[in-house]
Amino acid sequence: MKDNVCIAVVGYGLIGKRQVDALCRFPDLSVAAIVEPDEERRTQAAQLGVPVFTTLSGMFAQVAPDGVILATPTPLHVEQGLACISRNCPVLIEKPIAVSADDARTLTEAADDAGVPLLVGHHRRHNGIVQAAKEALASGMIGDVRSVQATCWFYKPDHYFEIAPWRTRKGAGPISVNLVHDIDLLRYFCGEVRTVQAVVAPSIRGFENEDLATTILTFETGAIATISVSDSIVAPWSWELTARENPAYPATNESCYLIGGSAGGLSLPDLRLWRHVAEPDWWTPISATSLKSRDEDPLFVQMAHFARVVRRLEPPLVSGLEGMRSLEVVEAVAASANSGMAVTL
Repeated sequence: MKDNVCIAVVGYGLIGKRQVDALCRFPDLSVAAIVEPDEERRTQAAQLGVPVFTTLSGMFAQVAPDGVILATPTPLHVEQGLACISRNCPVLIEKPIAVSADDARTLTEAADDAGVPLLVGHHRRHNGIVQAAKEALASGMIGDVRSVQATCWFYKPDHYFEIAPWRTRKGAGPISVNLVHDIDLLRYFCGEVRTVQAVVAPSIRGFENEDLATTILTFETGAIATISVSDSIVAPWSWELTARENPAYPATNESCYLIGGSAGGLSLPDLRLWRHVAEPDWWTPISATSLKSRDEDPLFVQMAHFARVVRRLEPPLVSGLEGMRSLEVVEAVAASANSGMAVTL
């Protein structure tokens, strides 16, 4: 087995820089190269003392990395992902995997046909809180999961849209930009989605897209989930402001997910497990205990996992197929919102 794994990072923006930082924390991993078309960012990357290229093809012409991380805009994922697959190079593609589920299918089928590992960067699944919750649900600590309430409310300031006007356009609202993260976690907890019913409200700032959406998901298990997402509500109830994953967001002590089961309830990310002292009975006392979880940066954990995927020691936790299925649900939410009708997957 190769002692050192060399990984190229394509895109040196906010997430690309965090990926490079994570890479540099491992003694057995190294940055093979950085690809960045922007001149200012290339200058910043060059300070790391690694090869820096303008294009992915230019990088492949001179460097043979063991794996590639695509931290680039979503519309570039298919072309760049196929380029990596054609060179038999394992690839980690930031979420969402592609612009559309059809594009995602092109990628996943190409990777499967070539036998090349494809990992989608839904890093929340690597969070110790999420892993602890998954174990609790799988072991039956709350019985059968019956319902989930998920809240994703926050306020994006005006300058967020001013520096990138495309964020005001149709199709760039919180359904497509933010909801995919929460839907991926709900699928991880509850299984595959069967039907979707959604309603939206137009942007109160006058943008083309929505700024509020509420969705009802029914799962093949019979569980029902409601998700409300908005980027124009002032509130502490979102994964970003509660999970403490990214220090860029001010942390609160609130919860944003409530998971209800036949034998108990679980809130996240505080991991409070609620159960009656005796048999479930609303007339009897109910109390909570706090579950333990691993306290590590999920991007760091994901990087360690990707290294094992590159070494062919384990399959991707979030495969291309998983990324595609989460994207299919997001598309169904948008379709239901537009038509006013329920959509069956």
